[in-house]
Amino acid sequence: MLSRTADNLFWLARYMERAETAARLLEVGARIAMLPNSEQGYRNEWEALLHAGGSYDAFAAKYGDPVQRNIESHLFFDYENPSSVASCITRARENGRIVRTALTTQVWDALNTAFQELRQIEREARSDQSLSRLIDWTRRHCATVRGAIESTLLRNDGWDFLNIGYNLERADSTARLLDVKYYVLLPHADFVGSGLDNYQWRTLLRAMSLHRAFHWAYGGDITAHKIAHFLILNPQTPRGLVPCVEALNLHLDRLARYYRRPTQAQNAARNMMARMFETSTESVFEEGLHEFLTRFIGEIADLGARVHEVYLSGDVK
Repeated sequence: MLSRTADNLFWLARYMERAETAARLLEVGARIAMLPNSEQGYRNEWEALLHAGGSYDAFAAKYGDPVQRNIESHLFFDYENPSSVASCITRARENGRIVRTALTTQVWDALNTAFQELRQIEREARSDQSLSRLIDWTRRHCATVRGAIESTLLRNDGWDFLNIGYNLERADSTARLLDVKYYVLLPHADFVGSGLDNYQWRTLLRAMSLHRAFHWAYGGDITAHKIAHFLILNPQTPRGLVPCVEALNLHLDRLARYYRRPTQAQNAARNMMARMFETSTESVFEEGLHEFLTRFIGEIADLGARVHEVYLSGDVK
């Protein structure tokens, strides 16, 4: 496969997963905002999302105050924000258009339908658009594209590049969503175990569509240690960090066999998985959850850079 084709498939997947992450961030903010007197960490829960998502400076330069309506615009409609829903879906569709012959009709139709409906949404008055509708619309179309990929594409190297893109982006987004709660939204250590603490954990699980899965796996009370184990170390969690790292190893190993040569990206992924398997919930909290997540996000970014260097730049090493 040509490196530019692999690059388009890789970024198609990353942009679709990133669009879904933006919608989930909006849902976290909307749910937390319903709780009275929650403005005790950063100035408010909406500002917290920007800090955790890494886009606060860009937002502040353009919009100023982090009020809900401005953040909705920034995370959904703003094409100057490369992580907004509109920007991500448009870029995913453009990447798909460039490699149209590498996609099935079902995948292309799912991408194109999302793009055309986005244009219709943009023509509607903002006063007619509820945030819940925008969130549901985004999640539905992201799931449709993902389902079309999994159910119709040949399991070749193109499928591997799509899944590497998805799992790199998903690992990053899960870590950032978890960091929103623990480091930013909970105001003080005194609130651990309080009603506010538990409400925020439930909000995070619901925004990630994992509330029921968590209770199937653990039951009982929601605690920080259970949540950390569920989202970081549990191999059964759909959006968990360990399953994402395992999937990255699977698809990088498949590419290494397909191209008949090991790579630096494959070695980096194996080392990352070994570190994750040696990690315990206790060691995560001993290091500090925010510090662990920050380090993990950096490692995922480094792995993404190695994938680009090895496969997407046209210079295999």
